[in-house]
Amino acid sequence: MYVYDEYDQKMVDERVAQYRDQTNRFLAGELPAEEFQHIRLRNGLYIQRLAPMLRIAVPYGLLSSRQLRKIAYITRHFDRGYAHLTTRQNVQLNWPKLEEVPDILEELASVEMHAIQTSGNCIRNVTSDQYAGVAQDEIEDSRPWAEIIRQWSTFHPEFNWLPRKFKIAVTSATQDRAAVQVHDIGVRIFNNDGVTSFEILAGGGLGRTPVIAPVIRQNLEPRHLLTYLEAILRVYNRYGRRDNKYKARIKILVRAMTPEAFAEKVDAEWQTLKDGTGTLTDAEISRVKGHFTIPPYEALDDHVPEIDDRIADNSGFSNWLKQNVKPHKQAGYSIVNLALKQTGIPPGDVTDKQLETVANLADEFSFGEARVTHEQNLTLADVPKKSLFSLWQALVSAKLATPNLGLLTDIICCPGGDYCSLANAKSIPVAEAIQRQFDDLDYLHDLGDLDLNISGCMNACGHHHVGNIGILGVDKKGAEFYQVSIGGSGYEDASLAKILGPSFARHEIPSVIQKLVNVHLDKREGTERFLDTYRRVGIDPYKQAVYTS
Repeated sequence: MYVYDEYDQKMVDERVAQYRDQTNRFLAGELPAEEFQHIRLRNGLYIQRLAPMLRIAVPYGLLSSRQLRKIAYITRHFDRGYAHLTTRQNVQLNWPKLEEVPDILEELASVEMHAIQTSGNCIRNVTSDQYAGVAQDEIEDSRPWAEIIRQWSTFHPEFNWLPRKFKIAVTSATQDRAAVQVHDIGVRIFNNDGVTSFEILAGGGLGRTPVIAPVIRQNLEPRHLLTYLEAILRVYNRYGRRDNKYKARIKILVRAMTPEAFAEKVDAEWQTLKDGTGTLTDAEISRVKGHFTIPPYEALDDHVPEIDDRIADNSGFSNWLKQNVKPHKQAGYSIVNLALKQTGIPPGDVTDKQLETVANLADEFSFGEARVTHEQNLTLADVPKKSLFSLWQALVSAKLATPNLGLLTDIICCPGGDYCSLANAKSIPVAEAIQRQFDDLDYLHDLGDLDLNISGCMNACGHHHVGNIGILGVDKKGAEFYQVSIGGSGYEDASLAKILGPSFARHEIPSVIQKLVNVHLDKREGTERFLDTYRRVGIDPYKQAVYTS
């Protein structure tokens, strides 16, 4: 993983000292609240419904065991003993004290972490594929390119005050695990006859106006990556609306201009930047790639007979192996996903003790690293197959072995009205009610892959627009109701879900989901996924089941 140099560390340390002084001046009444708001946002601090919320940056989701232990320490000493993982691969603290945030940032800086640009109208944390570097279907490791974009975008003076927040995702795999088509900029990496090139998408996003991003550039040479991204940002900065925050995202600009006209403006701007000082050199690309070396893998047999014996004797291990363990490009190794979706626990929440357990397991089984996933889970990317049973036993003890990855109860869920001041309705109780409705693992495995996403408001932090089933909290004359949509996907087959019809009261949601699932089970052909069944039969059978039965 990327290791700070002297400049990186100095930059982060100076930012902590600066923010400490700004916080002290605000608390002393010397800094107006409106001015301090912009400062705290660019340091990751929100004021939520009940307490501040601090969002910690985790570039492309990668964490060392040392960083995991530090987050555990922070949650124990400055919060309530747990952290929350987000769809942007970040970590959030829900209960920090405003006056202690500088102390938290100082602790983070000691392990090469920060909260810079995790909020505000700037370029946010750059995300990528949680399996980058180990996936069998990837073209090359996308993390170095995400790191290059991160270094370029952090503190970039021209893009610190954009019309609206800005999100970038990078992928190089056949299966899109980074949801690049619903980002402000999506970067796809290709390899043609041994030569790397990029496809650039722009103008995607969810929220009040969900949009699938169009492709605006193909076959971009690696050396031009940053200058072309800068051209996009310059066009957005110049023409993006600042008079209406609901129309300020780049997706609105691209749609208003048309993708073709937007691409033309970007290309014209790029001509002033191309081959200039922002052009990437081979030396710079090699420098960053040098931080993402291949681990010292053992020469292992890809077939481990002991696993077959364990499967025959233990259905729990068998289910976990089938659902949570993925193939690795290195023979004898597996990718292991740790599910944070146990019934009764808010999706994405992880305790201080669990974080320390993961740190220990990462050291023992996965070269001291773990990754935060887009789906609010954790991944150990380099586990020897011979160690899978031992790891599973440890995960069971830590309550991190629920074998439901990708299933209905592996719910993406925002904090909702329990925490967020923007939310129209609560999300966490709805997620729990659905998990309790579908608590039979055999049933879930038979049902197959099904993405269910919940958002407490139109800001779509739970990505409900791209859930196979999406749930949105809405306000009806002061009462909490929930709008249900189906048919979305945030991955390589990206699509936006369609609203079924009138919204439902909270207590109705589990039975509504059950009716939708029943239609799928009745209509599916063979082992067809929920999404594929919907696309084949259309929305009408689901509407009829929900509103007339």
